[in-house]
Amino acid sequence: MKRWLSMIDSTVLSMAGLRLLSATIELTAAIMMLSFNDVKKAVVVNALLAIVGPIIFIVTMTIGLLSMTDELSFSKLFWIGLGVALILFGVYK
Repeated sequence: MKRWLSMIDSTVLSMAGLRLLSATIELTAAIMMLSFNDVKKAVVVNALLAIVGPIIFIVTMTIGLLSMTDELSFSKLFWIGLGVALILFGVYK
């Protein structure tokens, strides 16, 4: 297991770890909704998830982009950043 983990790029490992954390939070929230069995409380839990999701998305993208900065030109990084901003804008508007 150790040898397998050492073969994975540390950036990819951290990005995947954040996604696993996000999945754990989502699963925990679903279990909480079922255990509360109340629509108002489920809406509150869902609202908290609406905050967590984009934060995980932004942090994961930032980690990936920072690791690729030496490979990409500034203009390409700008367009990628603009694309991420437009995704977030589209989700919230």
